[in-house]
Amino acid sequence: MIVPVILSGGSGTRLWPISRKNRPKQFLALVGDDTLFQQTVKRTRQLDDAGTPIVVCSEDHRFTVAEQIQELGIDGAAILLEPAARNTAPAIALAAMQAASHDSEAIILVLPADHLIGDEGSFVDAVRRATPLATDGWLVTFGIRPEAPETGFGYIKRAEAVSADGYKVAQFVEKPNAETAQAYVTSGDFDWNSGMFLFKASRYLEELQKHSPSIHDAARKVFTTAQPDLDFVRFDKDAMVAVPEDSIDYAVMEKTAHAAVVPVSCRWSDIGSWSALWEASAKDDDGNATQGDVIAHDTRNSLVRSHDRHLIATVGLDDVVVITSPDATLVASRDKVQHVKKIVDTLNRTGRSEHLAHRQVYRPWGSYDSIDMGERFQVKRIVVKPGSVLSLQMHHHRAEHWIVVSGTAEVTCGEKVFLLTENQSTYIPLGVTHRLRNVGKVPLELIEVQSGSYLGEDDIVRFEDVYGRA
Repeated sequence: MIVPVILSGGSGTRLWPISRKNRPKQFLALVGDDTLFQQTVKRTRQLDDAGTPIVVCSEDHRFTVAEQIQELGIDGAAILLEPAARNTAPAIALAAMQAASHDSEAIILVLPADHLIGDEGSFVDAVRRATPLATDGWLVTFGIRPEAPETGFGYIKRAEAVSADGYKVAQFVEKPNAETAQAYVTSGDFDWNSGMFLFKASRYLEELQKHSPSIHDAARKVFTTAQPDLDFVRFDKDAMVAVPEDSIDYAVMEKTAHAAVVPVSCRWSDIGSWSALWEASAKDDDGNATQGDVIAHDTRNSLVRSHDRHLIATVGLDDVVVITSPDATLVASRDKVQHVKKIVDTLNRTGRSEHLAHRQVYRPWGSYDSIDMGERFQVKRIVVKPGSVLSLQMHHHRAEHWIVVSGTAEVTCGEKVFLLTENQSTYIPLGVTHRLRNVGKVPLELIEVQSGSYLGEDDIVRFEDVYGRA
């Protein structure tokens, strides 16, 4: 059995303002209806012998991961929560230990959650061709046949063949300059380093212990602290912080004598920039890739994406990227989008929040959108999923007014429990314990008006919570 391991810890800062820390690019539907994370999981279901996935993610994204897996109809996935990010080598070690604890012979397919593959059939075939190598003890990586002298990727140099479909790895090389990249492509001996792997869980742990014993031993200590919590597996934060931080390439793959590469052409992209998304998207006759309410006049070879109910009109533009969200807009030359991360760095350095969360914030029970705010007031549009319930809570510094737009709400306010339906409202005084539940079969939508001296999200005291946040 092949156990998919989905690494979902990336922040996707180069796709700001759509990708943000609390909802990075892997959880967004950038190409197609499914998110990149969901596409990655669904891709593994095409393997005849694929098991239930193991997902490694941060605690901040745990409910998003659980919800998006549930939307795919998959039960029993193991969601490992990293209390601190330590790079890919420790993350894969924890996943390998999880897989080996259930099957000592388990083969794990390690996939980043934020990659796009246009030809999934070729990728699935490559996994099948790589499986005999993994069974024989090789640590297999997948090399993407280069389509151009790309300077944004690392490369893998192939050595002698070790099977009909695989080669021993001669060398991993860092991102080259343009001249070197051209030489790599011309030689025909190099593939792009995709960051995707296939190997026995036990073999990875053996090679990790041999070449990076400090990471192996520290990760083993972390794994002994595993505690199930709802759909998740939690680990001790202090133990995790003590794990040395390193990538799988540096910790294992560049050191082992058992690294193999299976080349594959599958229209792969890591969607590492807005330019990469433009290249991967369908385009009109003028070379424009657009989404949302867009009018492009005399505009060519551009990426223009609008958010809900917001018109973007462009005139006389070539090779640009225009991206809007409810609280931020990016306008950039398409050949300069690799510098978007500098905008994120500036937002972080100046104490702003636009790189952290969207105006619309997702919660396990639904979402809320801060549609207006000012001194001592804030207005939110709240949507609660059918059957979901918010925590029993109170606020020290604000009162709330709730107006039901659609659906049926069960409201707890102090000692009272009552129902509210469309066009009805209620008042939650400051300091009073309260709770909101959707008792209907359709989403509950309401408008919340907050007023008080402090309106931050940290002014919440939770007494009961079905999601373990109390």
